[in-house]
Order: sequence, then structure tokens, then C-alpha cells
Amino acid sequence: MRVSTKTERIAMLKRMGVDSSKHYLHVHGVDAHERVVLVKTLRREEFLVWAANVPKCVIGFEACSSSHYWARELSKLGHEVKVMAAEYVLPYRKSRKGKNDANDAEAICEAAGRPNMRFVTVKCEEQQSLLALHRLRSGLVDDRTALIGQIRGLLAEFGIWIGQTPDKLENWFSKQAEELAQLPLLARTGIELARTHWKTLDQRIEELDKQIKQVAKKNEATERLQKIVGVGMITASAITATIIDGRQFKNGREFAASIGLVPSQHSTGGKVKLGRITKRGDSYLRYLLVQGARSAFIAARRRKPEKLTRLERWMLALNARVGYYKTLVAIANKHARIIWAVLAKGEAFDPEYGESQPA
Repeated sequence: MRVSTKTERIAMLKRMGVDSSKHYLHVHGVDAHERVVLVKTLRREEFLVWAANVPKCVIGFEACSSSHYWARELSKLGHEVKVMAAEYVLPYRKSRKGKNDANDAEAICEAAGRPNMRFVTVKCEEQQSLLALHRLRSGLVDDRTALIGQIRGLLAEFGIWIGQTPDKLENWFSKQAEELAQLPLLARTGIELARTHWKTLDQRIEELDKQIKQVAKKNEATERLQKIVGVGMITASAITATIIDGRQFKNGREFAASIGLVPSQHSTGGKVKLGRITKRGDSYLRYLLVQGARSAFIAARRRKPEKLTRLERWMLALNARVGYYKTLVAIANKHARIIWAVLAKGEAFDPEYGESQPA
């Protein structure tokens, strides 16, 4: 029996799994009969040149920082690229304790061929650019929060206690110049430098907000989402940059589940047991929706009873029944479902639409 040459084996290639790293990509390929025909390691700069010279096939990637870039470039070459969440690839790795590039590439190849696998929608460069602004802004906000806490802690060491909000700290700097002047020179110098850095962070965040706002104004879907009470410009922009098409989810519950806003299940024997929310998926979107839920609830609580919308009456009734924090999560879940309807159906938000069901 004649043994197939390397060229003949590659010609039979139907599906590949690629495990990517900073400098190398490990490739595992199979033919139409699931027989291994290719195992190869390539340098990053060699990969696209090599991929242009192999038969057009399905190529699987784990979702990572560079997977969207590779997906776009390989699609230009005529390949069908499928990107999967790492947690969905994990069960297909043969040895949980034997993790290496070869095993990972083989697992990716296997997962990409499963008929019921869920795939990540590939983002374009514009979406990735907008999300980069969001990530930078989020990092600066975290830095600012940490810096404010550090300043409060340093002042407490000298017997000056200030409330947690940034406004209280800023008011102290504005009105208590004499108290600040009484601190030792070294401490005062350090705290004033920290305050200057705080103001610099404020300016950088404002600059990013302006850039995000400019992009948001050009997006009709972003404008529609901002009509939802509790969904501001930052939240709407992050959602439209993350979700390419609302129809990629079957319904609103599936979208809410994708960002971890549904209860975890521990059901067996026909008995349904629900636990805390799963907190799976995009933590940034989940954070924004929960913060937006807080804003919407506060607005509802301040409104006169006769001016409450149906959705706001539901919020207040739910709070009386289950408490504040569960209400916030339920509102975030409700907002996620509304967002899906606005994106998938192209509808405008109507706070009086339909009967609100119990959470």
C-alpha cells in the first residue's frame, strides 16, 4: 500500500485547530475522515504566508486577544474561521493535566467540528478600536478610585477622616486648606502630588468620554439604546461595540445569560434549584448594566407615584418584595432583555409596553 506524501496529506485538509501565542502558532489539521494529516508549529510572521498556500478549510481558534485579527486575515484568504470560548474547548483536551500547545491545537480542531458548538462573532477593526477606548477608560477609572482611597488612607494616618465619595474629598481640599497646611511638609507634598495626579486622570477620562461620544452619535442603534432609562452613552456604546447583531442571540434571556445575569442552576431529579447569578461572560457589560440599574431605580424612587411608568412601578414593587440588591440584578436582567429587543427587532424602547412579569 502506497504511503501518502506530505503534500498529498495537506491537500486532503478539511479542518484545522490553531493554538496561538505571542510568537508561535501550533496547527493541528484533519481530513474529511477525521484522520490527522497535519501537525505543525509556525512563527507568527510565517503563518499567513503559509495559510495562503494550503487548501481553503475550516480553521478554529480559541477566543483571545489576537483571535479576531487572525479571523479577519484568514477570512480574506478564503478560509472559514470559527472562534470559540476557551471554556467550550476545554472538555475536548485529552489530558487535563497534560496541557501543551499540541494538545490545545488538537482540542480546538475537535471543538470546531462539533455541530452544536457555539461560536464567537468576529469583530471588525472599528468595533475593536471602540472597545479599546472603553478598556482604557475602565482602567483609568479603576486607577482614580484606587488613588482616591489611597489619599483618604494617608490623611487618616494623620487623624483626618473623610467620607468615601470623591466629592467629600474634593470639598475637604477646597475648604480645609489650613488643615492641610498643618501636615508635615513631606506628607503634604506627597498628598498634593497625588491630588494633581487625580486631576490628570479626570482629564484623561473626560477626553476618552468625548471620543466615545463622537462615535456613539454616528451609530443609530446606540442612540436608540440611550432611550432606555438607566442606559447611558457609555453603556450603549459598549453594547453596540460588543454585539455585532442582536439576532446572534435567540432571545433576550440568552443575551442576559451570556453576560451572567441569570441564576445558576443546580437541578436534578425534576427539582429545580436556582442559586446566585452565574457572573459568566463579559464582566464589563454586566458591571455597566448593574450600575445603570441602580441609576434607574433611584430615578423611579424619586418620581411622583402618578408619574411612574409601568416598568418603574414593577421596580418599586419588586424592591418591596425581595430587597434592594436582588432588585438591582433583576433590573439589569430586564434591561438586558430590553436591549436585545431593541437591537434584534429594530424597535424603539417603550416603558409602557406590555405587562411586566415578576422577576
